[in-house]
Amino acid sequence: MGFFDRLRQGLEKTRNNIAGGLDAVFGDYSEVDEDFFDDLEEVLIMADVGVNASDKIISEMKERIRTERIKDRDGVKKALIATLSDQLKNSDDTFDIDINNEKAVILVIGVNGVGKTTSIGKLAMNFKSQGKKVILAAADTFRAAAREQLEIWAERVDCDIIAHEEGADPAAVVYDAVDAFNGRKADILICDTAGRLHNKKNLMEELAKINRIFDKKLPDVKKEVLLVLDATTGQNAISQVREFKSFCEPTGIILTKMDGSAKGGIVIAISSEFDIPVRYIGIGEKAEDLQKFDPEEFLKAIFY
Repeated sequence: MGFFDRLRQGLEKTRNNIAGGLDAVFGDYSEVDEDFFDDLEEVLIMADVGVNASDKIISEMKERIRTERIKDRDGVKKALIATLSDQLKNSDDTFDIDINNEKAVILVIGVNGVGKTTSIGKLAMNFKSQGKKVILAAADTFRAAAREQLEIWAERVDCDIIAHEEGADPAAVVYDAVDAFNGRKADILICDTAGRLHNKKNLMEELAKINRIFDKKLPDVKKEVLLVLDATTGQNAISQVREFKSFCEPTGIILTKMDGSAKGGIVIAISSEFDIPVRYIGIGEKAEDLQKFDPEEFLKAIFY
């Protein structure tokens, strides 16, 4: 199965929800009037596009239809897709670690249970397949079995892992991992972190210490902070973005479990509300199912 077919299959529930809802709205109306737009906005909200983003989309879509004098059903559909594409424009950039052949440190953050460790393993496998030398840092020393789970991925990917005992200082793990990164001439260092939003002060302090280590020991290495979110949690994912943004600055989003969600509109909600690009989406269990997010391919998989 090719990339687009896997993407389309992974987004089946979301496609049925959004595209199916759009078809139902078209079936109910012979002309595009206010009632039509009210029902279309409800479809978007039910797909977790969110109230604010849906309202913005409908307003822009109305203006597009008016200025382009669109009358037919196909034109209205294209106007919706074009408007959604505009909302996703801040995610329409390449993850330049993939293309610039430069060394990089990736700090992966997110609450427990969102698929953080699995995403790290899949990222490592993706980078390893590009011929890059990858090191993992098990800096989530708080959660039981976090290190063991990462060790399983390191063995599967065949990459090095730096880990201490449970309860150790996460910054000490990162310090040793940076030394290994330099000493072993690695290309990518991926650091797991604890997901303890219920104890935000401790997490803030940990991340601050880790960033000081990066600034001191790797001043010229590209750094990314990827926030992992579970797409099936819908608007709760938006709340998590706000929480993490209150004490750190994510440079990108990984949305996991898109294949299990009928509410993939959360991608649009995040892009509309926050100036943070969606970098990857997870559409299945296999390593290759963590795909770089492409807004054009995403919309095509939903509507066609």
